Amino acid sequence: MIAEFLRIHPHNPEPRKIDLAVKILRDSGVIIYPTDTVYGMGCHLMDRKAVEKLCHLQNIRPQKLDLSFICKDLSDISQYARNIDTPTFKILKRCLPGPFTFLLEASTEVPKILGVNKKTVGIRVPNHPITLALVGALGEPLMSASLKDLDHIKEYSTDPEEIYERFKHRVDLVIDGGPGGIVPSTIIDFTSGQPEITRQGLGEITL
Repeated sequence: MIAEFLRIHPHNPEPRKIDLAVKILRDSGVIIYPTDTVYGMGCHLMDRKAVEKLCHLQNIRPQKLDLSFICKDLSDISQYARNIDTPTFKILKRCLPGPFTFLLEASTEVPKILGVNKKTVGIRVPNHPITLALVGALGEPLMSASLKDLDHIKEYSTDPEEIYERFKHRVDLVIDGGPGGIVPSTIIDFTSGQPEITRQGLGEITL
């Protein structure tokens, strides 16, 4: 089966098109979609079959699962992460939505969902209308990975049409939300008790 190619307005996503993408996600589909940093590959977090397919496409063993949860807001974060103290919450509130990935201690829900004993979880709330519309309409987070490029010069794929040609026989939907970025999110690790920037990407943050 060949994937659908769907152009969605990057600033004013058409509800009908968002609903189509969500239907594909609910049918265990894997999609490629834009974020506020680089294009991502994602699926419905609660769909074990889709998560396994995503891991296969990313060549990741399910036991590793170092992927991000794409959430719609801070209320989602409290469900999947725990021991968020007041200083940490203030940083999250200040930075989200935005181009940041926060590594946090996983709640007891995460191993139940994924079927693997994950002690940490990466949380993102991208500042992109399409992404926020998708997770809002889905009602639950996406499991997601950045879309790497095969080119040795550029690390991330940016052209939706080129992405479609590469993945049209492997995923179920490619969303064209305009050219993608080339700088990934900044990663902040809170799991040691003190926040630490482990990857400086897009976005500046003062800890």
